[in-house]
Amino acid sequence: MFKGSLVALITPMRENGSLDEDAYAAFVDWQIEQGTDGLVPVGTTGESPTLTHAEHQRAIEIAVEAAGRRVPVIAGAGSNSTAEAVSLARHARARGADAVMAVTPYYNKPSQEGLYLHFMAIADAADLPVIIYNIPSRSVVDMSVETMARLSLHANIVGVKDATANLSRPLHTRRACGADFCQLSGEDHTVLSFLAAGGHGCISVTANVAPRECADMHRAWRDGRMSDAMAIQDRLLPVHDAMFCESSPVPVKYGASLLGRATAHVRLPLAPISENARLRVAEAMRDAGLIIS
Repeated sequence: MFKGSLVALITPMRENGSLDEDAYAAFVDWQIEQGTDGLVPVGTTGESPTLTHAEHQRAIEIAVEAAGRRVPVIAGAGSNSTAEAVSLARHARARGADAVMAVTPYYNKPSQEGLYLHFMAIADAADLPVIIYNIPSRSVVDMSVETMARLSLHANIVGVKDATANLSRPLHTRRACGADFCQLSGEDHTVLSFLAAGGHGCISVTANVAPRECADMHRAWRDGRMSDAMAIQDRLLPVHDAMFCESSPVPVKYGASLLGRATAHVRLPLAPISENARLRVAEAMRDAGLIIS
């Protein structure tokens, strides 16, 4: 259903911290022009935890409008409150999103049964394809393969964004959920290995600053040009490292500012990027040919 290079969109903001709607729409258009296969607005990379509900909803509307059905939009609809996640999913459906992505509830630390009931409620209410976002490093809960298999029986639950960085996980998920269950990596460093293990694509942070390169890597993989795909992966490796040298999305928003696509502004409690991180991001992007100076 979804494949290739999808971007975990940053949320462009003005220096005063307000949502920059014009920059957002232009950023979406640029991503599509560069070959990005799908858009994921207002996930964690989009600073969803610090957006107001109105801003969250508006960001989805902008992404859908700017995409103009050229590529699918998988709207972020995650919350540690099931009722709130359901509300966000319903809004995304009403505004024309193609699917929703919902993260495993953070801080609450629900049991596997709690995870199951949470996502079943979203899937029942959304009437859209649902991508489960499993990221134990941020949510402190890890959905088991067994729970994923139970959820995959729901007609609306179509896949997972797997940010476990466990390369045996897609193998077990494929066996438990079937080859058609959409597996999208949430970890830029291991994309090709994830694809080799049965994955279908990646929801990428790096694609914010290297959309053409990320899209070309996936196309090379699909075409069987393994050496070309590996060459792009090698070229982007220092960029992947730099994008996580401080808490995401701090480095990637700075990277986007170097491209003139957005400001580097992030909202508290995220701090402005440090000088050392600035140098590291700029050097990595320069070495990869993404910026000239």
